[in-house]
Amino acid sequence: MKHRKTILIDLDGVLNTYTGNYNENFIPSIKEGAKEFLEKLSQNYDVKIFTTRNNSLARKWVSENKLDKYVSDVTSFKSPAYLMIDDRCLNFRGDYCKTFSEIENFNVWYKQ
Repeated sequence: MKHRKTILIDLDGVLNTYTGNYNENFIPSIKEGAKEFLEKLSQNYDVKIFTTRNNSLARKWVSENKLDKYVSDVTSFKSPAYLMIDDRCLNFRGDYCKTFSEIENFNVWYKQ
């Protein structure tokens, strides 16, 4: 079997409808298009969900949304990956001044 690159995808705000109202006992509903996105990614990549949420709750959410066949793991550890997809990250492009400015002006997509 050919080695597949790993993609880590954040759960809250990327795969679900989270908009900042955190409840440790409840994971918001799946975001429209997320299942199809994961299905497409899983054809060429090893897809892992990255979350700081309770692992059992997150795995249950994955199962209830029938994403098991597209996701190889749910983890809270930053494992080696080709790419990370997150609603709260910046892409460092080699310039600390620009990165600092991006940090100072940062807003998640649902607050823009």
